[in-house]
Amino acid sequence: MRKVIANEWMTLDGVVQAPSYPDEDPTGDFRHGGWHARYFEDVSMNWVVENVRGAGGYLLGRGTYEIFAAHWPTAPQEQQVLAEPLNTLPKYVASTTLDGPLDWQNSTLLGGDIAAAVRELKAQEGGNLHVIGSPGLVQTLLALDLLDELRMMIDPVLVGGGKRLFADDGAHRPLRLADSRVTSTGAIIATYAATGG
Repeated sequence: MRKVIANEWMTLDGVVQAPSYPDEDPTGDFRHGGWHARYFEDVSMNWVVENVRGAGGYLLGRGTYEIFAAHWPTAPQEQQVLAEPLNTLPKYVASTTLDGPLDWQNSTLLGGDIAAAVRELKAQEGGNLHVIGSPGLVQTLLALDLLDELRMMIDPVLVGGGKRLFADDGAHRPLRLADSRVTSTGAIIATYAATGG
């Protein structure tokens, strides 16, 4: 059975909203878009490339899918190390608002019962499925006990508000630290495995 692995950039206070650029997601009057850029360096870039290229496919929420589908098919040459797997590998999109068929090549809309769809995908042969961004989907997968690993880059910055990765649902979910390292910018790259307990 293959794993479902979440890949996230997060602030120290748990925010995942708009890490890449200022106007990425200003909803809720979020004014700190682009907070992640200053913490990116060689170690973290290699980590991103390893995760993206090591995937057997991707699970994406609607918002991340739309951002990626608008960028990666026409990405510049210097971004092809990421664009090639993102464009060619299977993408499964969890959305109740999108209509199929989806335009980005090798993209499939997961309609209806997300739990059943992800269980079926996990049971198939192939490489692990990586969730990139898509915090709402990550929250759903956590609540359904369908997430096997969290791979996170936690930046040493507080933004005081915004969309957070973890829901305030009162659930107790123990994790095991499987790997960690500190980058030259002070960010922590950590892998947490679900313990099922």
